[in-house]
Amino acid sequence: MKLASPAVPDVPLANFVSAAPLLQIRDLRISFRTDKKQSVDAVKGISFDIERNTTVALVGESGSGKSVSSLAVMGLLSRDSAIISSGSSILFEGRDLLTLSISERRRLCGKDISMIFQEPMTSLNPVFSVGFQIGEVLQQHMGMNANAARKRAIALLTEVGIPDPESRIDAFPNQLSGGQQQRVMIAMAIACEPKLLIADEPTTALDVTIQKQIIDLIETLRNRHKMSVLFITHDLALVGEIADRVVVMRNGEVREQGATRQIFEAPQDAYTKALLRCRPSLDSRPWRLPVISDYLDDDSDAARPEPSDRQRSRGLTGTKEILLDVRNLSKSFYSRDGLFGRKEFKAVDDVSFTLTRGKTLGVVGESGSGKTTVGLTLLRLHQATSGQALFQGKDILAMSNKDFMSYKRRIQIIFQNPYASLNPRFTVGQILLEPMRIHRIGHDDNERAAVALQLLKKVGMPAATFHRYPHEFSGGQRQRIAIARCLTLKPEILVCDESVSALDVSVQAQVLNLLQDLQEEFGMSYIFISHDLAVVKYIADQVMVMHQGSVVELANSDELYRNPTHAYTRSLLSAIPRGLQN
Repeated sequence: MKLASPAVPDVPLANFVSAAPLLQIRDLRISFRTDKKQSVDAVKGISFDIERNTTVALVGESGSGKSVSSLAVMGLLSRDSAIISSGSSILFEGRDLLTLSISERRRLCGKDISMIFQEPMTSLNPVFSVGFQIGEVLQQHMGMNANAARKRAIALLTEVGIPDPESRIDAFPNQLSGGQQQRVMIAMAIACEPKLLIADEPTTALDVTIQKQIIDLIETLRNRHKMSVLFITHDLALVGEIADRVVVMRNGEVREQGATRQIFEAPQDAYTKALLRCRPSLDSRPWRLPVISDYLDDDSDAARPEPSDRQRSRGLTGTKEILLDVRNLSKSFYSRDGLFGRKEFKAVDDVSFTLTRGKTLGVVGESGSGKTTVGLTLLRLHQATSGQALFQGKDILAMSNKDFMSYKRRIQIIFQNPYASLNPRFTVGQILLEPMRIHRIGHDDNERAAVALQLLKKVGMPAATFHRYPHEFSGGQRQRIAIARCLTLKPEILVCDESVSALDVSVQAQVLNLLQDLQEEFGMSYIFISHDLAVVKYIADQVMVMHQGSVVELANSDELYRNPTHAYTRSLLSAIPRGLQN
């Protein structure tokens, strides 16, 4: 008697295919030609998978190879300069993307694989409305006509939380805030309901509340559309809130990868441990922030003993000299309204505070809150509409330009973007000598050069820096040069306008440590303007919270974070990324 074969369920072949990871990167090696004979390795044989309906975070500092890897997936690397090794493979649903023709790749990317770029203002075309740009994607990949694309674009703007989408669809990028621009980029990215969404630093330099909204939006869309996300960032606190798995990169190599909880609770690699500890914590204030070199020997990557746990106290006691007394400061901007009228916008409205010698006032708030305008008005880069700023009893806002000239030495500013604030045609030496010449510091250029070299050493830059140009340095190094330029005038007050917001966490820690060292040595006072509340908590003695041009709360740092009294302050604090959630 012949036994019957066991019944085999009729399972579609597609179900077996879908069990494989959506994206498989294997031994990816990328180099860039520097000239006809030489090249530099950017990615050195990395491998990782992205499963379906999961979020994988690609983490590391600038230059680690994160963005280069994502551009390789999208096929956006220059064929003239980028070289992808023949042994590399990028499998998307089993197809090797590296073997596809340009036309095949173009049909795939934008439809099944899409990307949110880091800087929306440079990614969106300024001469086309946002509706046109979203509609272009739909017409190109989905074959929609103009009317259908417009209706779909309005629905997408609604889905990503753009207010009044029926009218905003005709707005141009410059008419939207940074957060709204990023939402438009997300709408374009999800327009064709991709299977894989790549988000390259989508929240860098955004306000903490907008950052929280974008993170929540990406997570909501991932669940709604059942797509996978490759989230690229240098901020591990964000990773803990959004990612299922983490891949840590350094110098083009994968140092560690695993489940998010495993990476946060039991990191195995010394570099991962360093990244986790570099960012300021809301629960402690170490005497100096750990940096990568505290954990790794850069030559051997060997682990070092962990830094001291000594804590720093912050706050005002009322016994120190008041250096700057700002009273009822207001600043309005005006635009035309009709043929003869004008419309007033109050950027700063009746702001008052004091700054103590040798202490730090943190100024926080969302974009448009007026915090940067306060700093620029104190420096007279904007003319105040009303109010006083008493510098040791003398109103610097009411002085003539001639009288204020001597005060320019005493109050200086570090701008947010070190790439834009240093003259690219000057050497670092010329950049440092210029303010000393203008203010007649030193007898001659030899004496000034000696001072400049001492300051470069003070900010951790080698003497050879003096003869080089800004483009030869990283962002963190440029910010150190900008600080050295301020120090040439020996200021008493330093306005730090988002001076660490776009830096890697390890470079950020270096700059914050430097600012604290300089404050202790020279007794300088800081007005520290930032949207990063964890950084402000670490460095500030007193915190001023601004909203729509007004001060809504002002208190000692620890007290404000422990017991905020204003609803807006509480909303800011609740939006701070706190890493892995239980």
